[in-house]
Amino acid sequence: MAGTPHHRPEGGYRNPWGGEAHPGVGRVLRWLLLRRLTGRRAPAPGPTAFPLRVPAFERPRAPGDVLTLTWVGHATFLVQIGGLNLLTDPMWSGRASPVPRLGLGPKRVVPPAIRVAELPPIDAVLVSHNHYDHLDAATARVLAARDPEARWLVPLGLGPLVRRFGARRVLELDWWEQTRLDDVAVACTPARHFSARWPGDRDRTLWCGWYVGAAARRMFFAGDTGYHPAFADIGDRFGPFHAALLPVGGYEPVRLMRPVHMSPEEAVRAYLELRQARPPLPGRPALLVPMHWGTFRLTDEPMDEPPARTRAAWRAAALDPEQLWVPAHGETRRV
Repeated sequence: MAGTPHHRPEGGYRNPWGGEAHPGVGRVLRWLLLRRLTGRRAPAPGPTAFPLRVPAFERPRAPGDVLTLTWVGHATFLVQIGGLNLLTDPMWSGRASPVPRLGLGPKRVVPPAIRVAELPPIDAVLVSHNHYDHLDAATARVLAARDPEARWLVPLGLGPLVRRFGARRVLELDWWEQTRLDDVAVACTPARHFSARWPGDRDRTLWCGWYVGAAARRMFFAGDTGYHPAFADIGDRFGPFHAALLPVGGYEPVRLMRPVHMSPEEAVRAYLELRQARPPLPGRPALLVPMHWGTFRLTDEPMDEPPARTRAAWRAAALDPEQLWVPAHGETRRV
């Protein structure tokens, strides 16, 4: 399509910025095999490393001028904004896998901080891409049956899959396209990643982040992404934000992961670019909320390293410590 460089002429999608290519299946399989043979992997943290907090979200909904964020784990948040209840990248299963019964795929180390039955009524679900740790079939089926009127917002090409999971109200969006959920604006934003659920469908569906804006509060959910040059454009179009949810884990080995995952230092850089595009809000600037860490053992870095490196990068940038919130699983923050 003209004017959409992330669309491949032959069909499917691509990252339009050049540079390093995302890792192919062969390189990933060699990495996994070498890791298994050599045992080069940080040990799982002890059971007290990631304590669960008691959530404190509003029931059944928060007031329209309030933004609350509750971390379920990984990239799954319960977001209350503009009087609506939203979920990001819903994942409640014990493994991120197409065949979890066979014991394949990353195993969950920290259980979901909220049971699905304990959730308030869900008005919408935002999905960033089709990887199993961000779009889980069992979770999607349960949510679709529990909240049949919930709207599912997904990037291009992903509608048929979530409909097969039972979702009834599905809208596909391209980068920069916008829609409304009642009085809340939602926009699909660029990300640097890839898509695949099996070897033959690589990059056939799009990947993205999400902007969500109500009259009194605005937030940005980056999805799963490597660092890219569009963060300033996102901030210019949709900022300033009250909160920015950015991934900080999944970065080792760097040679494989840098094209698709941000390091903590890159996440702080992205945060600054989101902020610089427009004057900050009255009072304090946006809250940075690190995510995509501490739930699954996906890559080689220690599971508790990303928050420590994020705090160090934050201090190195001389940023206000009150504007960095590293949540515990289940913790709620009223922004």
